Amino acid sequence: MVILGIETSCDETAAAVVTDGRQILSNVVLSQLEEHRPFGGIVPEIAARAHLEHADRLVAEAMRRAGLAFSRLDAIAATGGPGLIGGVMVGVMTAKAIALAAGKPFLAVNHLEGHALTARLTHGLDFPYLLLLASGGHCQLLAVLGVGEYRRLGTTIDDAAGEAFDKVAKMLGLGYPGGPAVEKAAAAGNPARFALPRPMKGRPGCDFSFSGLKNAVRLLIEDLPKPLSERDAADVAAAFQAAVAESIADRTRNAIREVAERWPAARHLVVAGGVAANGALRETLMTVGGEGGMDFIAPPLNLCTDNAAMIAWAGIERFRLGLTDPLDFAPRPRWPLDPTAAKRGGAGVKA
Repeated sequence: MVILGIETSCDETAAAVVTDGRQILSNVVLSQLEEHRPFGGIVPEIAARAHLEHADRLVAEAMRRAGLAFSRLDAIAATGGPGLIGGVMVGVMTAKAIALAAGKPFLAVNHLEGHALTARLTHGLDFPYLLLLASGGHCQLLAVLGVGEYRRLGTTIDDAAGEAFDKVAKMLGLGYPGGPAVEKAAAAGNPARFALPRPMKGRPGCDFSFSGLKNAVRLLIEDLPKPLSERDAADVAAAFQAAVAESIADRTRNAIREVAERWPAARHLVVAGGVAANGALRETLMTVGGEGGMDFIAPPLNLCTDNAAMIAWAGIERFRLGLTDPLDFAPRPRWPLDPTAAKRGGAGVKA
């Protein structure tokens, strides 16, 4: 089985061809960082226009690298949501057009499910397992029970971890994107110099909160001499990164205990999403997983951030079960993995 995947949910235009033998025949990603950098964040209209300009070319390049004609494909998969709706529409319409022209089935993939199933592509993991999904728009702990079967154990009650990294980077003048910038600055900093809160630590449950931590960083920066020195910026970055890692670790420990009680067959702690590329967080979670009797799994860095290989793979997983979508599928700006979970109403919450 061979499937073409298309990803356009945020600020990467991507196309990939993947087989059910877990082979990535091609994986092409075009970043829009330079377009959005002057604004310090993603501008939805600019993102949608860039997807529209480059999607066809990237699909052609992915097919060329895979050495296949469209007739050799079994299906076409595209991110159907959640995400910036303009970009999602571009990817969905591109995939529908190819599916119609080539006479192939169309698959609308939940972007979050792409992240959730990546460990099965890279490591051949069996269900069930515990997933920490952390990105610019999401921060959730989920029990992954099967394709389309998820139980949300916790989510952010305000902002996502990746969004907090971006805002702190902006406050420190480190540039965009914030995650890599903060991690780089933190590597030269002293995390013990400044005391920052560990949101939700010690509380029952698995929910996250990062809004108060962002505010604490803002107040700390306001009290420091201006202009901010490189040493001060590095120490603040290190303190913030340590606070995020410790907070996530505390929430994950609670999730491990809950999973052990409800799904004892689960033996793996998986991290996915853009924030999963953070080395300090990976080290912390490896320790937490070991303490809880779980093996820690993290996909390669290029498959943590948004990519089309994960969309193609999720398409394969769905296609195996006979799950396809009609060509009148409507793109979704929001699409929770666990529709039975209670909704959150805080600012920045997307699921």
